[in-house]
Amino acid sequence: MTEYKGTHYMVARPIYSENAFSANHEKVSRNHKTALDHLKQYFGCSTEKAKGIALSFLPIASWLPVYNFKEWLLSDLISGISTGMVAVLQGLAFALLVNVSPAYGLYSAFYPVILYFFLGTSKHISVGPFPVLSLMIGSAVLRLVPDPVTNNSTIIISDTQDNNANHTDGLSIAEQRVIVAASVTVLAGIFQLALGLLQVGFIVIYLSDPLISGFTTAAAIQVFVSQIKFILGLKIKNFSGPLAIFYTLEDIFKKITGTNIADLVTSIIIMAVVFIVKEVNDRYKAKIPVPIPIELIMTIIATGVSYAFDFNSRYNVQIIGVLESGYQPPIVPSVSVFQECVADGFAIGIVAFAVGFSVAKVYSIKHDYLINGNQELIAFGIGNIFCGCFRGFAVSTSLSRSAVQESTGGKSQIAGVLSALIVMIVTLAIGFLLKTLPKSVLGALVLINLKGMLMQFNEIPILWRKDKYDCLVWLVTFASAVILGLDLGLAAGVGFELLTVVFRTQFPKCTLIANIGWTDIYRNRKDYVDAFEPKGVKIFRCPSPIFFANAGYFKDKLTAAVGFNPLRVLRKRNKALKKIQKLLKKGVLQGTANGIICTSYEYVESEDELDNNKIDELYNSIKKDDLPFQIDWNSDLPSDIVVPKVDIHSLILDFGAVSFIDVTGMKSLKTILKEFIKIEVDVYIANIDNDLLDKLKNCGFFDDEIQTSILFLTVHDAMLFALAAKGSEYSGQITAQEKNCHTYNNGCTNGNLRSREHTIPSETKF
Repeated sequence: MTEYKGTHYMVARPIYSENAFSANHEKVSRNHKTALDHLKQYFGCSTEKAKGIALSFLPIASWLPVYNFKEWLLSDLISGISTGMVAVLQGLAFALLVNVSPAYGLYSAFYPVILYFFLGTSKHISVGPFPVLSLMIGSAVLRLVPDPVTNNSTIIISDTQDNNANHTDGLSIAEQRVIVAASVTVLAGIFQLALGLLQVGFIVIYLSDPLISGFTTAAAIQVFVSQIKFILGLKIKNFSGPLAIFYTLEDIFKKITGTNIADLVTSIIIMAVVFIVKEVNDRYKAKIPVPIPIELIMTIIATGVSYAFDFNSRYNVQIIGVLESGYQPPIVPSVSVFQECVADGFAIGIVAFAVGFSVAKVYSIKHDYLINGNQELIAFGIGNIFCGCFRGFAVSTSLSRSAVQESTGGKSQIAGVLSALIVMIVTLAIGFLLKTLPKSVLGALVLINLKGMLMQFNEIPILWRKDKYDCLVWLVTFASAVILGLDLGLAAGVGFELLTVVFRTQFPKCTLIANIGWTDIYRNRKDYVDAFEPKGVKIFRCPSPIFFANAGYFKDKLTAAVGFNPLRVLRKRNKALKKIQKLLKKGVLQGTANGIICTSYEYVESEDELDNNKIDELYNSIKKDDLPFQIDWNSDLPSDIVVPKVDIHSLILDFGAVSFIDVTGMKSLKTILKEFIKIEVDVYIANIDNDLLDKLKNCGFFDDEIQTSILFLTVHDAMLFALAAKGSEYSGQITAQEKNCHTYNNGCTNGNLRSREHTIPSETKF
């Protein structure tokens, strides 16, 4: 029964244990599917299922027929052209991170975009080179094909298989690096495709936002250091592996006196102008219909000035040189590279998907449409496989390009394919005009595009205030990626992140809770002034699962909360009982209706008589039939018999936040419950989840000592039952007129709610 009065409500119902509730409320009978049923459903085939699978693997078939050409085409055209110009420059710039010719960056900005047009589910992301991935591939390239400055002997990539051998004997360093970059890209694509077909797109959940933020920030630092040589015009040794960034900085400082002033001045001018115009674009984006393509403008100006004043010959400025015209035939990936770069390929595949999916998710929420994580894996996987076979390198999505595509009015994947056409035009027709473009200009553009990732340092104080564990994940991932390299750093970050999950559950913040304001609300008793804790009752809350890693911790916190160790109390009581029995036989003690009295003070028991070799007997339940009277263990016992006092008669465990219990946790819980029962402390469990209860029943948790009658729907039900079982009342501001009638209110206790008297036996009212 529920009665409402303004902002208050009054409820009257029986005290419910799980057994009583089940008896009064019949559950719906449901047939749960077995593993075999799920397999049959997954592998079963029907016309509708086949159609759904076809549409999911080819999303263009679902969105292109409903495309509104009249309203959307012009917006997509403007967006595609704007994005394409940015893609050209970023493709050229990010190729430097891979240590291959800039022309291969144009391949990476073309092939995957075309495939994503058919296979992708996001309407707004711009697929193409991403600096973090480019640097990860570049690390693998340098490891397998070192720079001649570092090692005079080059590594020749060859396969031992007779049928699939890639005969690379006599290839130049540049050609070998292209093969390595392409092979690693294909390997990353294979991992992505396999994960997508296996429907395990959920793997990205193991890369939390703090981890991705710390990792990308570290990658930005790595990228920054790698571009210094182009900004300063220095020839620096290429390093890879742990501590590579420090070796690179050391070499830079050794050679910094040889800085090319022309490169440095050009880079500073480019970065200053681009930074200012980008700030203008951001500040006045509501008034400017299309952002000013300052990167393209400065690239054209720098190329023209470099050609007019012959920077390469007069000032020894490094230029990108002749770009390969057109598209080259595909190559067969190297199996030997596969064997050497399994870890690199997997890490690149996961990072590419994590970055791409996170950006796609942001825009899907903003524009209210659905994306499919597994299909995104398939789209990126096929795109990278195809791109690698045609000499490109791994791609994801660029934050800046995607922002341009969305902000300029892009409505669908058509904007992406139009940007690919712009890249194709540059590759086929006007690429030769970029021959004199200084590499320092591309390096400057790369550094400017790192602004967003470097600004993530601002997240550190915010994370520290919100969640220190997340802040530690950010810092550890960042430090690991900087010191150990991106591949090992990512693995270390994921490992530490999972370790923090273990720490959170292994050391939960267990608390004693109490009744607040004489209602059915229970909170930490230390946090509220009007907390009420009934005498003789302790209510313990565990906010985490109970499993093998924290079972011992749970037991320690529980015993600390109640103030005594039940096993030690039981042992002391059994020893005292044996001593009392001996003294009764010798006539030193005598039992009366009022308790035990001592009849002689002259008896002195020897140490030998107190010695008990049968230790196991001390942990058995106390048999009340062994004595003709009842012993009050909390009273003073005669003859210097000391037993720890137990000031509670009931213990309530709040399992509302316990999501699961494994076999070890179940065994530990059962043991400690029996220990309390043996010392006559009633134990109750409240708020237990139905699935968890079913698991306890199926695992044989309940027996003659621990029965389902100890389970209650709520903490308040358990508390009222515990008091009633001991003949006590729930004494508060509102008192019951009868022993078995409990009344309390719930809601705003500002004194305006008048007291209502009820006489409903064995019921609680609030």
